[in-house]
Amino acid sequence: MSERPLFLEADVVKKFLSYAALIPLLERALIRFSEGAEGGVVQPVRTIVPVTNHRGFLGVMPAYSATDDALATKVVTFYEKKTPAFPSHYSTVLLFDPRNGILTAVIDGNVITDRRTAAVSAIATKLLKPALVDVLCILGSGAQAHSHYEVFMEEFSFKEVKIWSRTRRNAELFASAVKGDVQVCSTAREAAAGADVIITVTMATEPILLGEWVKPGAHVNAVGACRPDWRELDNNLMQTCALYVDSREAALKESGDVILSEADIFAELGEVLKKTKPALSEKTTVFKSVGMAIEDTVSAKLVFDSWSAARTNE
Repeated sequence: MSERPLFLEADVVKKFLSYAALIPLLERALIRFSEGAEGGVVQPVRTIVPVTNHRGFLGVMPAYSATDDALATKVVTFYEKKTPAFPSHYSTVLLFDPRNGILTAVIDGNVITDRRTAAVSAIATKLLKPALVDVLCILGSGAQAHSHYEVFMEEFSFKEVKIWSRTRRNAELFASAVKGDVQVCSTAREAAAGADVIITVTMATEPILLGEWVKPGAHVNAVGACRPDWRELDNNLMQTCALYVDSREAALKESGDVILSEADIFAELGEVLKKTKPALSEKTTVFKSVGMAIEDTVSAKLVFDSWSAARTNE
């Protein structure tokens, strides 16, 4: 009779999922994914079940890494109509023992999702940013805005940070909650003006960032608009940038920014990390993040292994 799986809550995940440990882990996972069969990553594009009566979606994201010997599935729900009482996204990661298929742990997936997404954006920015980065712009004020701010303050030295949100009060709450000075802007255009790095983390379904507002040579991390008919970026920006993605297959199926603009994908991040494709940092660059199950899988294994090691040493 097998033991019951462990349940690791959000506080445990926060304790054992530092960006210092996570970033190199995700860099290796991105490389292995882009190596195809040689990299040992098995990851189908996520399955999406529409919850039409309530304007929501259920996503199922399994992955296996032979190199890491890690097997997991993330289950995530996301809803268009966000309310103050409930966040737009909920997620749980199921971590299995790949040797026998036994469910090892049920892990809070919200912190994993927030941190691995922000960490991958930081990886993309290191590769694709212009030589000088003084001004950071964040469009959006939810959980992903907070996690991106957190890692970007760790990894870069910006002189100015600007934020915009559809609800100004939310942007003001963000600015008062984080460490450091953040300028609250009245419009997305004002926030984007002069920014060297722009992060879009919204639930927008129509473009909220226009190419004419973006400083030539700036880098954009586009994280929202996770459905094939949703947009954050306009055609002007998408069709004139050097476009990078985490997964070509997923971006061409899931990203409205890519599909509706018919923009050409230049490379996956894993290809740049492996140096089989260049980082065109002299151009205006966009990293379109759709999020990958392999990122959740290696993150969950890191949390579980670190928790287990800490328990052994007690």
